Amino acid sequence: MSLFKSIWYAAVAVSFTNAHSTHEQIAISCQHPAYQSHIVSTSPLVIYLDGFLTPDEQTHLQTITKDTFSRSAVADQAGAQGQRQTRTSQSTSVVRDDIVRCVEERALLFQGFDTPRTYLEPLQLVKYGRGEHYHFHTDWFTNAMHASSAVGGNRQSSFFAYVSAENITGGGTNFPMVKPPHDTRWCSFIDCDEPWENGVTFRPVVGNAVFWSNLLDDGTGDERTLHAGLPVTSGSKIGMNIWTRQGPLSEDIRGKE
Repeated sequence: MSLFKSIWYAAVAVSFTNAHSTHEQIAISCQHPAYQSHIVSTSPLVIYLDGFLTPDEQTHLQTITKDTFSRSAVADQAGAQGQRQTRTSQSTSVVRDDIVRCVEERALLFQGFDTPRTYLEPLQLVKYGRGEHYHFHTDWFTNAMHASSAVGGNRQSSFFAYVSAENITGGGTNFPMVKPPHDTRWCSFIDCDEPWENGVTFRPVVGNAVFWSNLLDDGTGDERTLHAGLPVTSGSKIGMNIWTRQGPLSEDIRGKE
């Protein structure tokens, strides 16, 4: 990912905050928060988004997914989905309504005008209690079965947003192959007590999000986007995954608008 493209992403974010929008002629009016974007790394591209979710959106997401969580699944090398000790969280898909559509719209606008809504997977919430974690993994798929054109290709990009964090210690999101920034202002978002050689660990700060590009320019997966949901040592957190594919998803996968 070139520096020019990295700066372009950040410029797009600034341009579309605090603005009404009707992307793809969806008949809703969204008032987006004036979130701030901070480039953590240009290669791989990782951008921190301060204030990406409003308090009302955080509450709404928790309300509409109440009592719908189940043990998270993960695919093995053969592509089979199942419960693994590498991922002990609970997860749920988010039913689309106008508020959810506005969150989707915000994610699309951050990525520019050329990403259709049909490229977005259904939003997913993940809940972590004490001791729960997700071991090191990439969001892009290594198994071609999960990255074919029939299912929209691979995951081009990811957002991970923090929806809730109650009395939490631990539970950061660690990117071991991303070089940590130096300025002490980052310590509001990043665990500055983490050893330098451990990479970047984002604190679970409610309302904020991390965006990263999963694929290299040739479409192959970027190994440097390896990351983990570190164990929660006390309290709990809820995060949200927003994944954008390389191509369109069918209604069977994405659901009705």
